Amino acid sequence: MCMRRIAVAALAALFTLGAYAQTELKLGHVGEPGSLIGAAADEFAKRANEKLGGKYKIVTYGSSQLGGDKELLQKLKLGTVEFAEPSTVMSSEADIFGVFEMPYLVKNREHMKRIEKELFWSKMAPEAEKKNLKILAVWENGFRHITNSKRPIVTPADLKGIKLRVPEGKWRVKMFQAYGANPSPMKFSEVFTALQTGVMDGQENPFAQIYSAKFYEVQKYLSLTGHVYTPSYLAVGTKKWASLPADVRKTLESTAKDVQAWVYEKAAKDDEVLLEKMKASGSIQVNQANKDAFIAASKSVYDDFAKEVPGAKDVIERAIALGK
Repeated sequence: MCMRRIAVAALAALFTLGAYAQTELKLGHVGEPGSLIGAAADEFAKRANEKLGGKYKIVTYGSSQLGGDKELLQKLKLGTVEFAEPSTVMSSEADIFGVFEMPYLVKNREHMKRIEKELFWSKMAPEAEKKNLKILAVWENGFRHITNSKRPIVTPADLKGIKLRVPEGKWRVKMFQAYGANPSPMKFSEVFTALQTGVMDGQENPFAQIYSAKFYEVQKYLSLTGHVYTPSYLAVGTKKWASLPADVRKTLESTAKDVQAWVYEKAAKDDEVLLEKMKASGSIQVNQANKDAFIAASKSVYDDFAKEVPGAKDVIERAIALGK
């Protein structure tokens, strides 16, 4: 009888182990809880996990738990993290991604959809693959605006001397140098403290990042510049991707692309709701910027990009045409 109990217990343990023999696929990102980047990652994980049948499970790690954007891209290449959701940093990996660093290029989400369809998958995604990074889908980080502790920013001249945190990508640095600011790349996870202590005077991000990271609590002014629209991307290392079964790859890729419509809808709502919440907080003063003045000051950035990056001139011209 004792032996029978032992056998039954052993069999039960075996079934239990089988039930939990899942392969975890880690998805790392820098977004804080409540950010659009975090919401997109969670929505993708939820939808994909419903379809994967239990053998694989996507687990999201936000708030830079697995590293900043640059570290995450390196971990994708090494295969120690399966997925990441980079944004601006992609221009440091493949120069052509700097198209999305050009000021006032993307007019709205419909324009972005046309750019994605006609230009992204043919001109940009293959350049990422040359760096051992596969893009599964184009999501959104958003339209970016400037916050700072010194003064309202109405024209580029108002940025003179302002120490401005920017993401890790050289074209954002060039843009704000052209505007007269003193830009410095910094990890997203370090920005709040830098603003709070005065190491940085300001930063620039979409509303969802400004709100979720509570930057508005340690800044005096929010200037609605809308100077750049930045996509985010669901990325995976090509080596790890190739090791996954074909049916799993198909499920993940189709799910990633399906999430885009959800992301755009949420982003549009967030743009309205989060700005009102920041205004209502009383912590920050909001002003409109003179976008024409910023556009006029942006010519050198376009010229430099077209000269430095092979094929960039044609891509920019076509992207602009798609906005008309």
